[in-house]
Amino acid sequence: MDRLIDHVEGAVDDPQLRVIVLEGAGEHFCSGADLQNVNARKDVKPRVGDIQRRVPRQAHRLIPALLEVQLPVVSVVRGVAGGIGAHLAFASDFIVAGRSARFVEPFVTRGFSPDSGGTFLLTRLVGLARARRVVLLGDEIDAETAERWELVHEVVADEELESASAGLVSRLRDAPTVALGLSKSMMNRAFDVTAQEALSNEAFALELSSRSKDFKEGMAAFAEKRAPRYRGD
Repeated sequence: MDRLIDHVEGAVDDPQLRVIVLEGAGEHFCSGADLQNVNARKDVKPRVGDIQRRVPRQAHRLIPALLEVQLPVVSVVRGVAGGIGAHLAFASDFIVAGRSARFVEPFVTRGFSPDSGGTFLLTRLVGLARARRVVLLGDEIDAETAERWELVHEVVADEELESASAGLVSRLRDAPTVALGLSKSMMNRAFDVTAQEALSNEAFALELSSRSKDFKEGMAAFAEKRAPRYRGD
């Protein structure tokens, strides 16, 4: 988690970077914390307050980092996305899922409550009634259900994941990065602001984005009836 946080928070320092892609290296996206191994240690007893001290420093920094970074984030999910693994995907802007994908909230079924944004993210994405089924009853979200609930951008055969995600990443890479980042920021705050605050935020973002080189390119392309060539600045 520390390495992920460093990469995400440091992404904006690279002017050439225009998209962040999260993908598991093996058969699964991310199975979450190794709870069995952690709790098997009988020789070490955590101090009272250990979780409250540790979780905000790691998981509770990582999820906001993904939500707040002004670059589009794409998760490419095959196999299990469980616990914080599911939340990494839920905090992304787009999820491209293989048919083997399964989103799992194992917390309550193991006797404890969710962390790392599970109750917040899932409820916003699919609504309270569906989130209850997943969090309180432990129902898994398979790829077909995720597509029906509009939780994911696209579901494809596992062998087509690379080409499908590459197509989406290419679209985002070639888009006006400043405008994308500002729009993402405002949408992620849409549930937390009044209508007047939203309008004010839009005016501020418009002031910034309309001063970008990509805005000038977009207007020129429109006038010349050609496809724009955005550079991300």
